[in-house]
Formats: sequence, structure tokens, C-alpha cells
Amino acid sequence: NDCQEFIQKLNQKEGTNKYRLPTEAEWEYACRAATTTPFNTGNCLSTTDANYDGNYPYTGCSKGQDRQKTIFVASFSPNAWGLYDMHGNVFEWCSDWNGDYPSSAVMDPDGPSIGTGRILRGGSWFNHAQACRCASRLGIVPPGYENQSFGFRLVRDF
Repeated sequence: NDCQEFIQKLNQKEGTNKYRLPTEAEWEYACRAATTTPFNTGNCLSTTDANYDGNYPYTGCSKGQDRQKTIFVASFSPNAWGLYDMHGNVFEWCSDWNGDYPSSAVMDPDGPSIGTGRILRGGSWFNHAQACRCASRLGIVPPGYENQSFGFRLVRDF
């Protein structure tokens, strides 16, 4: 709810309606940056590439640092499309409500138009590497819920 209020005020200030939360599909597309691996960094995610609990690496990958808190944005290199911190640091709210994926192939799907919880993507400083995968999703989170490991990323329509 705080994210939506921020977006509403930003749009009002700029006299537009172009800012919004990404859909879940948009978020994953941006995170992947044309890759097909679990992370935009490849098959493993290092704690030199993202902020997560390095005591719990992805299967077959090396342990790393556990910072136990959020860190400044852009502390790591961006993905191939210039986007920072798509993995770890804070979960990011998406505009989609939680629901099942479509049963057939679709291009850029919208999630359910109503539900009880929104989707969060990206994992956080508090999570294992598994939760930071491009395809990992956290759902059924009420929009009024606040947590120190939740944040948001804006999309601007052109």
C-alpha cells in the first residue's frame, strides 16, 4: 500500500500516470536480461554479486558472506541490461496478485486481477540463494504487510 501511495504521489507530481510497479512477467524478464540460467550471473550467485545469506548458497555453489542487513543500492555490478540489485538485498513488490501460472504458453501475461496477496520477487539479504533465482516467487503477501526485507522498483511506461 505504501508503494502504491508513493507511485500515486510521484505520478501526481509529474502530471502523468506512467509510473507503476512491474508485473511479475516484466520483473522476471528484466532480471534475466536475456539469460536462461537460474541467475543473471549464471548457474551460481556469489555474495560478490548480490546480498543474500551466503551461508546457504545455491546447490553446487560456494558459500559466501552473510551481511545480515540491507546495503546501498548499486553496491554490485548491474546485469547485462544495466539494472542493479535484481538478486537479493530486498524482495521487490510486483503489481500481480498471487495465482497459478497459465497452463498454456503466453507472452507477457498479466496475473490475476484480484486476490489476497501480491507477488514479491528477487529474494533478500535474509534469504538463501534459492530465493534469489530469477524464477523464484514469494506470494500471498497482503499489500499492507511491511517487512525490513521488502522494497520496490518502479517501471515507467513510454
